Amino acid sequence: MFRLISKILRFFLKLVLGLFAAVFALSLLAAALIVVVLSLLKSLVTGRKPAPAVVFGRFQRYSPQGMWPGGAGREAGNAARTGDVVDVEVREVRDDKRLP
Repeated sequence: MFRLISKILRFFLKLVLGLFAAVFALSLLAAALIVVVLSLLKSLVTGRKPAPAVVFGRFQRYSPQGMWPGGAGREAGNAARTGDVVDVEVREVRDDKRLP
């Protein structure tokens, strides 16, 4: 009898704690959503860029390899923009091997 009561109490405790965790997570999500919406409304009223766009722009500008790891970094973009000469060694590529 004691085991049954213990299992029931444990189940209700887990259920209550799970509900508290869900309410806490949803309230954090709602607060973040409200902050983003208010930030966007402020940017519309003031005529400035939205704060998330400014943050990601700074991240992209100051990161060593650009915003996305697979994309071209700042070094390749700067060499093309400034007209720097890149010295390379030229070699001939022969097509002697035939594909099977």
